[in-house]
Amino acid sequence: MIQSYLERLELDQLTELAKFVVEENFSHHCENVTTKELITDTQEVYDEELNYFKNSEIFVAKDFSGNIQGSIRVIKWDYKAKLPLQKIFNIDPLTVLNYSEKLSSVWHIGRFATKKDIKDRTLFRRLMVCAIAPICEQKDGVAFAECDSKLLRIMNLLGIKTEIIGNSVNYLGSETIPISMCYDGLKEFYHSNKYLVTSQHIDKISSQIFDNAQYPYQA
Repeated sequence: MIQSYLERLELDQLTELAKFVVEENFSHHCENVTTKELITDTQEVYDEELNYFKNSEIFVAKDFSGNIQGSIRVIKWDYKAKLPLQKIFNIDPLTVLNYSEKLSSVWHIGRFATKKDIKDRTLFRRLMVCAIAPICEQKDGVAFAECDSKLLRIMNLLGIKTEIIGNSVNYLGSETIPISMCYDGLKEFYHSNKYLVTSQHIDKISSQIFDNAQYPYQA
């Protein structure tokens, strides 16, 4: 049963997003967290997402009281901004890309978080459909992500095929693994779950904000 609705997050809601992501990550993975740690990490997440905002779409699921129940963010990389993959793992995305195949775009998926006690079983799948839509609709892009080890197991069980591209680190309270995803590994999950998301969410992901920029390394 769907117990929440999806919406795009606006700029003035970034503080709410940062607070939600940090608190839920620690809630899932840590028992003892200081107020100072929460404040510091929340500010760090806010600053980072503010920097990415013009090239990103953030989707949140809210209950009918307006409280965030889940979140996810997708960036179309401009090859200039420093991605979390580079900051956290010191991995250059360009070194792990295969240019022997046509590649039109590079994406980054992040800020996935859900309430610890969430009972909406479709929430993960709806958020993920929104995030991977650009790769699956265009069919010739690649996405990178830093994924919690528990979430990675769930993704694999749901049929999302990923490639681990580096060693794990501890980030926001959990073991985090760098991964890449391409159309062939996502298409089965995407087309099986696309019905859960209204077309307006998918259609607008390839909106003007993504289409106007010029990107190098296109085949």
